[in-house]
Amino acid sequence: MKIYIDGKYYDERNARISVFDHGLLYGDGIFEGIRAYNGRVFRLKEHVDRLFCSAKSILLTVPLTHAGVMAAIVETCRRNKLRDGYIRLVVTRGPGTLGLNPNRCKSPSVIIIAGKIQLYPPELYQQGMEIVTVPTTRNLHSALNPAIKSLNYLNNILAKIEANNAGCEEAIMLNAEGFVAECTGDNIFVVKEGRLLTPPLSAGALYGITRRVVMDLAAQSGVKVDEPHLTRYDLINAEECFLTGSAAELMPIVKIDGRVIGAGKPGPVTKKLVTQYHALTKASGQPIYE
Repeated sequence: MKIYIDGKYYDERNARISVFDHGLLYGDGIFEGIRAYNGRVFRLKEHVDRLFCSAKSILLTVPLTHAGVMAAIVETCRRNKLRDGYIRLVVTRGPGTLGLNPNRCKSPSVIIIAGKIQLYPPELYQQGMEIVTVPTTRNLHSALNPAIKSLNYLNNILAKIEANNAGCEEAIMLNAEGFVAECTGDNIFVVKEGRLLTPPLSAGALYGITRRVVMDLAAQSGVKVDEPHLTRYDLINAEECFLTGSAAELMPIVKIDGRVIGAGKPGPVTKKLVTQYHALTKASGQPIYE
């Protein structure tokens, strides 16, 4: 594997950053998870757009232009001969002192890893997955805005630990007001009376790229899409439920907090959206090989 670090490529065993990098010391940095399908990087511009929005939010200067980041991602995929896989794009504050002050970090780092990912067991995509609601709440907008896809992921990790302790792969996170925000690494959707519902971004949901794609696909199929505030009651009484994410794609949910959702198997709306999504991923994106 060839890993991109600040304009150079390194073998996996030689890919290193400084122990003084504030990305390591304080989680001071941002990242994106991107997918490649059939020799194309899916929704590359949208991911890089979101990266730059995260960077602006934490006053982090990305040492490449938007076009430069895109070109580096495509070249990293090409050097790794990646046709179908997962790309992790990271920008750290760079090396500094042991103090918090980010102004002591003069050289932000860009890291690109192009490899594979298997987030959930394959059989769960056919059977559906069980999830639970956990005590750890989503970060407040006034503390660390959930829209920032930062390297400080302890909020999500604590919720993931609680899910694992309950014997589940994923967890629902509520916000401080008790409304559904999202899962530890995925956005959440339900189907109710023919409508597709998902929490609003204001509830603490990430500006999900896959979330947006699914909403567009549903609208194109004539399915009405709404973004109301949702409670646990709304989720467990839905007809269908599924998660979305770049790594997860679309994952059907068949049980929440011990309650069976709908018929207890992936529903028709979910199945149709999965088919549409897979067709789209295979046919569009930034070409890696030209």
